[in-house]
Order: sequence, then structure tokens, then C-alpha cells
Amino acid sequence: MDQEIELKFIVEPQGVETLRQQLNSLSAEHIPAAQLLNIYYETADNWLRRHDMGLRIRGHNGRYEMTMKIAGRVVGGLHQRPEYNIDLEKPELALEKLPAEVWPEGKLPADLSSQVQPLFSTDFWREKWLVDHNQSRIELALDMGEVKAGGHQEPICELELELLHGNVEDILDIAETLLSAGVLRQGSLSKAARGYHLAQGNPARGLKQAAFNGDGNGALEAALAHWQYHEELWLRGNAQAKAEVLNAVAFIRTALAGEHEMAAEQMGQISAAITAATSAHDAAFKPQIARAKLMLTAFLVTGR
Repeated sequence: MDQEIELKFIVEPQGVETLRQQLNSLSAEHIPAAQLLNIYYETADNWLRRHDMGLRIRGHNGRYEMTMKIAGRVVGGLHQRPEYNIDLEKPELALEKLPAEVWPEGKLPADLSSQVQPLFSTDFWREKWLVDHNQSRIELALDMGEVKAGGHQEPICELELELLHGNVEDILDIAETLLSAGVLRQGSLSKAARGYHLAQGNPARGLKQAAFNGDGNGALEAALAHWQYHEELWLRGNAQAKAEVLNAVAFIRTALAGEHEMAAEQMGQISAAITAATSAHDAAFKPQIARAKLMLTAFLVTGR
């Protein structure tokens, strides 16, 4: 089992070349783009999804790998999930090769192998940069392609920073340096999450009631998730979502006041910047706002 720690960003499509120039300026090992084909599987009753599990087969240069991801934690755009990777000789599932600890009851459920079927796919080109930073090894992957389910599809234009080994603080540090160009925003929706939504017919996402109250990091984490979710809605054309973004930011500002006065003051500036933004795009990709979300993510993950 590996512990996957990734920080995901959505890339402004018109800013890809600007980002690529930033990445090329790093002291890094560059790996040219290669095509990755992925098929994600599920049962008719969403058994895997209900158990917070994700199952896929990835094909690359005639080689195949089966991956199972199980329940983890998502804070802002930082994803931390255990994952199990099994090499395959051909693109066919072999669930019996996964260790017993993967399964909720400690063994492969009867008939599950016959019930899982392809649900959606992703097809993208991945260009990579490998960076050594402090004591850490970090992979920066630029993914461009699409996720497809049935007759629905959605573009993929993302940057993923994966901690291969070392400290999570280092991945956050490198991310902070990349925000200055204004072409990145933290993305909390994984490719799989978007694929599941498309497979359901791509229904309109609705506003959510605020689920944060009280104090403590749990409330801050919920408020950040509320911010991320409604920023996505705002970008997709729901003007009412802006008010929910501001609601979350106001809560975060109040929660930080006292013990973290400088951070609270910064959130006040963020609220003003979002209020003044003429579009969701300007708010989401503004470096000042992107850095504030990253700061909050770092605080929740590292305590600093």
C-alpha cells in the first residue's frame, strides 16, 4: 500500500504555456508528455462509491496497472488517500490480487468481480517535472485531455503535485511559488469525482447549506470545502453561489480572529477582493485569493 498525497490545481486553459514556462524554469528532471488511458469501474448500485473506494485500470505504452483507492482525506485541493497498485498483463480486472485489507470486511465480497462494469473513462496526456526540494521528491504533472461518460464529457486541464517522499510542507511550498502567474486555482474535485457526476447524467449541481459552525479545525475544514464547492458552481455560471463563497470566507475570518489575527485580517482582504471581482474567473484565479486558500490548507494539514 502507498499513501498518495497530491495537491490538485485547475489550470486556466489560456495560461498553459505560461505555467509550462514556470515549470521549465525549475531545477527539475523533465519527462515529455505521454498518453494515459484510464477506465473506472463501478457496480450498478454504486457499491464502491458507497464505500468511498475508487477502482481503475490505467494503460500506458502497452503496460497496464489496476489501482484501488480507499477512504482518505481531502483538505482544499490536498488529497491524502491510501492506494493499492497491481501490475496486470492485460487490461482486465483481477480483484483477487488485491490484499484482504482493502475490503470493508477483510475479504473480497462474493460476486463483486462479476458485478463491476466500466462506468467512465479519462484520456489525457501527462507531462512531468521531478523536483528535489529540501528533503522531498515531488512530481509535478500537467494533465490535458478529457473525462467521458456516456454522451457527456468534460475537459481536463490540471496540475497535480504529488509527494513521492518527504514532507508535505515542501509540496505546499512549491505550490505557493507557482501561484504568482494567476493561472492556477485549487481543485477539490478529482477526475474520478467528475467522472461519476457525468455518469449520473451530468445533473446541475445545486447550492448547499452551510455545514460549518462552532470552532476548531473541523469547522474551518468544512468552511473551506463550502468555499471550494461554491466557487466551482460560480465558475459554472451559478451567480447565486458567490454569496455562499462569501459566507464561508466570513466564517473563516471570524474563526481565525483572536489567536490568528494576521490570518483573520488577510481573510478580510480576501472577502473584499471577492466582493469586488467582476467575474468568478477573476476571483478564482487571482493570486491573492489562491494563496489564501493554500494558506488555510497548509494550516489545516500542518498546524502551522
